Amino acid sequence: MDNLNSLMGGFGDVLSPINLLIALLGVTVGTAVGVLPGIGPAMTVALLLPITYGLEPVQGLILFAGIFYGGMYGGSTTSILLNTPGESSSVVTAIEGNKMAKAGRASQALATSAIGSFVAGTIGTLGIVFLMPQVVKFAISLGAPEYLAIILLTFTGVTAVLGASRIRGLAALVLGLTIGVVGIDFVTGQQRLTGGIPQLADGIDVVVVAVGIFAVGEALWVAAHLRRKAAEVIPVGRPWMGKSDWKRSWKPWLRGTALGFPFGALPAGGAEIPTLLSYTAEKKLTKHPEEFGHGAIEGVAGPEAANNASAAGTLVPMLALGLPTNATAAIMLAALQGWGIEPGPLLLTKEPALVWALIASLFIGNTMLLLLNLPLAPAWAKLLQIPRPYLYAGILFFASMGAYAVNSQPFDLWLLLGLGLLGFAMRRFGLPVLPLIVGVILGPLAEKQGRRSLQLTGGEIDGLIGGPIAWFCYALIVVAIAWPLINVVRSRFGKGGKGGDGGKGGDGGDGVGPEPLANAKAGYSYNSSEA
Repeated sequence: MDNLNSLMGGFGDVLSPINLLIALLGVTVGTAVGVLPGIGPAMTVALLLPITYGLEPVQGLILFAGIFYGGMYGGSTTSILLNTPGESSSVVTAIEGNKMAKAGRASQALATSAIGSFVAGTIGTLGIVFLMPQVVKFAISLGAPEYLAIILLTFTGVTAVLGASRIRGLAALVLGLTIGVVGIDFVTGQQRLTGGIPQLADGIDVVVVAVGIFAVGEALWVAAHLRRKAAEVIPVGRPWMGKSDWKRSWKPWLRGTALGFPFGALPAGGAEIPTLLSYTAEKKLTKHPEEFGHGAIEGVAGPEAANNASAAGTLVPMLALGLPTNATAAIMLAALQGWGIEPGPLLLTKEPALVWALIASLFIGNTMLLLLNLPLAPAWAKLLQIPRPYLYAGILFFASMGAYAVNSQPFDLWLLLGLGLLGFAMRRFGLPVLPLIVGVILGPLAEKQGRRSLQLTGGEIDGLIGGPIAWFCYALIVVAIAWPLINVVRSRFGKGGKGGDGGKGGDGGDGVGPEPLANAKAGYSYNSSEA
């Protein structure tokens, strides 16, 4: 009951005209940027980060939460209408959604996507209400060694679990850790990696890093693969669902929610795995297997529910542990630090009004999104016809203004350009962006907890081991790192050489997946902001 009473207090804080207007602005902008290929919620939150420092923390978080949820809603539109997922988490939706659109059922695909997102978002937010306080109680009991182990597990997750290549994920993480240590050592007072440049003595602001890597890097990438003409969009009627569509969708919505929320709540869980699992489950459980691959509505309903439930789940470790599990959560974490609020287990104790107002705003924003997406789907589709040169020129302008507003010094603009080129190079060579952002934000925290652990034991290495929680995290790290070797051993000795020379299974996967997955990774439409 305490949780529900706190939630009612959060609704009391949010239900004011200005906060409702900010929530409406957030979900509208979030849906718009979700619709446009290549512009994800992470980039938008990064662009708006300098502006929100002039708002109250509650208002800033309401705006970011609206953008976050709205981006998840809007991401399905490009997948369904263009077969071009702007987000990695929308890849699976495109498999059946675009087939439905080409068969003249675009309105049904968009409707089941919007309603499924609403159902999953609402259930997922209820999960935050009841789960987060329990996670906080657990987290308060942790010491420095345990926190260090959890952070190292997060590093392993974003490099070994989420990325298509462990080497690329590790390289991106090292880049982020390197950027994170620039500045003055908080213990010795020595300058690190500043090159004698006084502007770097205080480190590189995470706002400049986020805007440079996401906005400028993505704009340069799109410019290098620019298509001069506007996209051709399948006509969309008013989204609606018939009786049979409802009957075939409600179970996938619930199953997708049950898969998505736990993965989102896990450090480095992500939305890609549960959406794929949801699609696989629906394909096995459906009573219409002949429709899969030709536009099965279950193949849209389940993955979209899993996607949005995962988005709700990511807020649990962010608020309870101070650990971001995707790029948008990482930038929201940076916003909290910019307001002078320390995220982590004490956040709910020190700033309860802020946390519960944020959770209440999720319910309100989720309802607003359903009301916006159902009647306005044809209008959102027209955004896809905006010429890319105008769109990305505006992004570069606002990126420059936002970076300059952080410290009001021209040096940050040069730094922004350098980070933008780094972001472009990362996309060119397939390096995921999330490990870099996680490294920038959690790198200094890992260093702090590691040093604190050693200080408690007088420099003994045992101080890094800690208790059972740390041991469990290190065991998971070993399993994650050794898993490819385990798979090789199992395939070699467990299958008796099946599929050997010239066999069908001989060369393993070549990375060629469904058409939308190829589209998502190739050319201008690739968006690594959540990869």
